[in-house]
Amino acid sequence: MKTDFPRLPLTSDVQLFRDLAKLGEQLVARHLLDVAAAAVLDEARHRFEGAGSGVVEKVEYFETARLVKINATQSFENVPRAVWEFRIGGYQVAEKWLKDRKGRALSYDDITHYARILIALAETMRLMEEIDACIGEVPLG
Repeated sequence: MKTDFPRLPLTSDVQLFRDLAKLGEQLVARHLLDVAAAAVLDEARHRFEGAGSGVVEKVEYFETARLVKINATQSFENVPRAVWEFRIGGYQVAEKWLKDRKGRALSYDDITHYARILIALAETMRLMEEIDACIGEVPLG
């Protein structure tokens, strides 16, 4: 298998299992973009700036400015490189979502949805670190 889907660690340690289940629940809420379960998804982290039509023409990432440009005048701000490059199942999520909308104008709902995706990706990375720390060197089984 060339894709790197999340693994499901199993353990006989009841407390470790409960801790991992809680982290897994948070991860699921973020992946489903469930704002009711993960209010963090509505934080204003990635503003959509610039005047224009909102049409996705050319998707580009500018690391020094931390911008994801969708056309010559409009972009999403404050996007860390790690979030931009994060892959799930072999896909660079932040780029693919926009490229799949090439030639279309983003609606307000699309812009809000994309900003939530960016937050969900950052939260996924954070939770992955917590899960790894939680597991540590504990033998699973």
